[in-house]
Amino acid sequence: MRVTDLGWTDAREREFAPFRAAGLVPGRVGVEHKDAYGLYVEGGEIRAKLAGRLRHAAMGGGTRPAVGDWVAARLPAGDGGAVIHALLSRTSAFTRKTAGKADEAQVVAANVDVVLLLVTLTEDPNPRRLERYLAVAWESGAQPVVVLSKSDLVPDAERRQQELASVAAGVPLVRISTVTGEGLDAVRAYLGHGRTLALLGPSGVGKSTLANALLGADRQRTANVRTYDGKGRHTTTRRELMPVPGGGLLLDTPGMRELQLWDADAGLAEAFGEIEELAKACRFRDCTHEAEPGCAVRAAAEAGRLPQERLASFRKLQSELQHLESRQDTPAGRGRKREARAANKALRARLKRKYD
Repeated sequence: MRVTDLGWTDAREREFAPFRAAGLVPGRVGVEHKDAYGLYVEGGEIRAKLAGRLRHAAMGGGTRPAVGDWVAARLPAGDGGAVIHALLSRTSAFTRKTAGKADEAQVVAANVDVVLLLVTLTEDPNPRRLERYLAVAWESGAQPVVVLSKSDLVPDAERRQQELASVAAGVPLVRISTVTGEGLDAVRAYLGHGRTLALLGPSGVGKSTLANALLGADRQRTANVRTYDGKGRHTTTRRELMPVPGGGLLLDTPGMRELQLWDADAGLAEAFGEIEELAKACRFRDCTHEAEPGCAVRAAAEAGRLPQERLASFRKLQSELQHLESRQDTPAGRGRKREARAANKALRARLKRKYD
């Protein structure tokens, strides 16, 4: 395996020049273990630990490598193990707030080109959950694609697709069935040499089943699907980056019980583009669309041009971000927010250049 097969580019090589001069090699994180990482390097796979400086920084709340990251590592000498000495810049990062009360970010997938957001058609459409996933996906810097799974199990797949399409304007929707093969070629089209796809979504939507279909082998364990409702249990227990036959890489993730936002202001604006467009006509630039006079957004909702539930969802997610920001209103918290926003701005700029 060559690093170019893993997504290594000329830009990466220029960034890596000082590390190569120091005798380090590039590696891409394939899996994270409790006390080590599995890395893909030129010619194979190795196990590596963090250098002391990186380990102490991570323990103190600093950035730690995530699955999909590129790192600079020193290969083992003698009986020693490989050591990760630096984390390279990210081209995208799907980030959420960690579960629970701690105000910390968790990078679920890094350096991903396309985020496949899986939604099962065997459940009643949940536009509000999809809006949340889309906000985080847009913020990540990757291209979001909504994948509607298990289409062979429902007679009204077209209707359910239309319900979700109304909240995913500008985002491709692909309907698939791993049983009939519907839509699988459309998903494969997003793969290619050096390109990375991430599978994201709640438990039981068919991520592991799709992963196996794309990999051409039962690499990921799956649970039996219940015949009466078509639901299964997600059995993936860790994030893992896997090469796909024919080119590209696939990043599978465990099902998420919850997806809390983390610094997703720009992603929220993308996910609710029609509200952002309406807001340009509001009387006040800082209109909250709550009670201000001359609010074009509220007027559109009252006139039926904007669904009331869509506006309510926007307000809920916006309130969640504002609450998180107020809890981080400390010197350290403001510093982390500035760094995150600068990084996210750069990611979105790269995405815009890439897909425009």
